[in-house]
Amino acid sequence: MPVTLTVNGQAVTLHAAPNTLLVQALREHLKLTGTHVGCDTAQCGACTVLMNGNAIKSCNVLLAQAQGAEITTIEGLASADGTLHPMQQAFKACHGLQCGFCTPGMVMTAVGFCAKNAAVDAQDVRHALEGNLCRCTGYQNIVLAVQQGAAAMKA
Repeated sequence: MPVTLTVNGQAVTLHAAPNTLLVQALREHLKLTGTHVGCDTAQCGACTVLMNGNAIKSCNVLLAQAQGAEITTIEGLASADGTLHPMQQAFKACHGLQCGFCTPGMVMTAVGFCAKNAAVDAQDVRHALEGNLCRCTGYQNIVLAVQQGAAAMKA
C-alpha cells in the first residue's frame, strides 16, 4: 500500500503493509532511529513525533493515517548545518537528560507544546509531559529545559 507524506521536509512515498505503524515506517523504512520504541502501547512517549505540528505517539498511529501529513522527527529539528533547535540546546544546557532514551520524545513533546502555548510555567510543563516517562532524571531539569527552550523558541 503506497503512502505519501512529508518527513523532515522531504516528500516520501512508502510501500508498506496496511498494519504498519508510523514508528516502524520511520525507523525501519526511513532509518530515522532517533524515534524510539519504548512500550508499544502509547504509555511512555519515547516514540513522539510531530504530525502536522501536533505531538503524537507514533507507536499508536498507522502509517496509512499519516497519508499526506507532515511529520517531523528529532532528526528534523536541527538546522542543516548541525545547529541544534533551541529546545535541543536547552536540554543540553540544563542537563535535561541522562541515558537519553526518553529525550527525543520529551523534546518533540516540548516543541509541540511550546509552539502552541505562550506561557509555560512549571505546572503547565509538567502537565504537558505527563505522557512521557523518564527513569533517570527526576524531571526537574527536564522542566527547566522546556522553560528555557520555550523562551528561546519565542526569541
